[in-house]
Amino acid sequence: MAYTTKPRPYKKEYQQQKERGEHANRMERQRARRKMDKEGKDANGNGKADKREGKDIAHKTALSKGGANKDGVRVESASSNRSFKRDSSRKLVSETSKRERKKT
Repeated sequence: MAYTTKPRPYKKEYQQQKERGEHANRMERQRARRKMDKEGKDANGNGKADKREGKDIAHKTALSKGGANKDGVRVESASSNRSFKRDSSRKLVSETSKRERKKT
């Protein structure tokens, strides 16, 4: 529920994120994006690499599954990086990615 009678405890939320490990994962994702922007060509000069425009940097092994930048990253569309496979009526088909299904 929204904070209507008292201010939002940003400092407490930040500490909770650190305890859950979200902070470290966010820093890892930022490092991957910055590295891509630094190494890639930027024709329009907006600070993002051209191959990354409108796309996400996806880790080959998910950070939640123990991956890191050294394991490799790739450029993916946001829809394929952030969601799961769905059928024609947009219902969830599987919460397991294609990569995870191949492993078994």
